[in-house]
Amino acid sequence: MIRSIFVLLRFLSSSCLPLPCSAVLLKRVTPQCLFILFGVYGDVQRVKILFNKKENALVQMFDCTQAQLAMSHLNGQRLHGKAMRVTMSKHQTVQLPREGQEDQGLTKDYSSSPLHRFKKPGSKNFQNIFPPSATLHLSNIPPSVTEEDLKMLFSTTTGMVKAFKFFQKDRKMALIQMSSVEEAIQALIDLHNHDLGENHHLRVSFSKSTI
Repeated sequence: MIRSIFVLLRFLSSSCLPLPCSAVLLKRVTPQCLFILFGVYGDVQRVKILFNKKENALVQMFDCTQAQLAMSHLNGQRLHGKAMRVTMSKHQTVQLPREGQEDQGLTKDYSSSPLHRFKKPGSKNFQNIFPPSATLHLSNIPPSVTEEDLKMLFSTTTGMVKAFKFFQKDRKMALIQMSSVEEAIQALIDLHNHDLGENHHLRVSFSKSTI
């Protein structure tokens, strides 16, 4: 039986003290945001932002290996201007709210999500797991979408695009370089699975390559 592991996520200020609960943080950091980000390193089963400590969250991964990958690659990375501290949690389960229990949408079950990257055994995604970087790998791009379309999408959504390059042998894929790792992280969160039309949803991951 696969044992689930949980990741404790705490947003820290630059002085590494716990960040006080703030309106900006509450509005912008959602279970879906953490699902997409941690989903780069494994299949996220559940996410819970703590009701009374909304600067903290629990992220339940599929197994130990995926939890370790998420922790090693995301600990210390910046999200919305704040550093994240990712550690293993003592909690043995992420409980879903009981019927009628106030939750404000802070707990989500993603165990049957179609967006899991690693549900197929032997998937190429297992070979393409990299630390966050300013360069993103894009795939599933339809033929009608141009370089300018993608540069405009990423620049208007998340920040400044520094470089872009289609793959020479396959224009369904491209590399795009943002001005910082933090901007690239936000771009991945915002635009992974973005509907590009023609029944194509954009796939975004971190790249080890540079442009």
